[in-house]
Amino acid sequence: MISDTHVHTSFSKDSTAAPPAQVERCLALGMKEVCITDHHDYQANAGENDFVLDFSDYLPYMERLRQRYAGRIRVNVGVELGLQLRVRPELEALANSLKVDYLIGSSHFVDGKDPYFPEFFEGKSEKEAYGRYFQVTLERIRAMDCFDAFGHLDYIVRYGPNTNRHNTYQAYREWIGPILETLIEKGKALECNTAGFRYGLGQPNPSEDILRHYRSLGGELITVGSDAHEPGHVAYGFDRLPGLLKSCGFRYYTVYHSRIPEFIPL
Repeated sequence: MISDTHVHTSFSKDSTAAPPAQVERCLALGMKEVCITDHHDYQANAGENDFVLDFSDYLPYMERLRQRYAGRIRVNVGVELGLQLRVRPELEALANSLKVDYLIGSSHFVDGKDPYFPEFFEGKSEKEAYGRYFQVTLERIRAMDCFDAFGHLDYIVRYGPNTNRHNTYQAYREWIGPILETLIEKGKALECNTAGFRYGLGQPNPSEDILRHYRSLGGELITVGSDAHEPGHVAYGFDRLPGLLKSCGFRYYTVYHSRIPEFIPL
């Protein structure tokens, strides 16, 4: 079983899953390791920082969890950082200070709004909304280095009016092309996030044509995560991944230990 490198617990505001329950699910599925990656995301709305982790609580707890399961499954500790240029100094300093295995960088809030909510799309065509999301994402990836892999690149299509019906690499290549090139230049991984299957997209995030283009550019660092917020979603859709990723030209996926990438055969 492919190891899940994007799993949330009750340390994230949007999850009620007890950390041991997530690890137990991974054990039941036969994984050799898992990475817990709870949210640390300064919201753009004034004073609302509901997704900010208390690292003085989070890190010691995760170390105890790691020790509890030692010899049964490797529990890696990570964080999903919400990238925003306005807090770039804080995030860069945090990334340099954290003793963790893996940092995911993600775009959630754009212009003070999260595409999870319909208001993000108000007053914009779908093309404009998606384009703005990818434009801001490109700016963040170019400017910031506080992450190991970029998570769910086309996150926005989970919630758009037509979801991913019109989302292709070609439709947004002016931003997605440079995003992929920048990740490769910086030695950052691209995440294959299987929550897209769970949202009924028929594709992971990002879509298969984006994954294929990333590989054609020479991208080799590909991480795999379910974005699970409850035990039943751990490793969702992983049975499809070996064939899908191999068809895109990948032969290995990547896990991080102490923020150093290691390749594992698919």
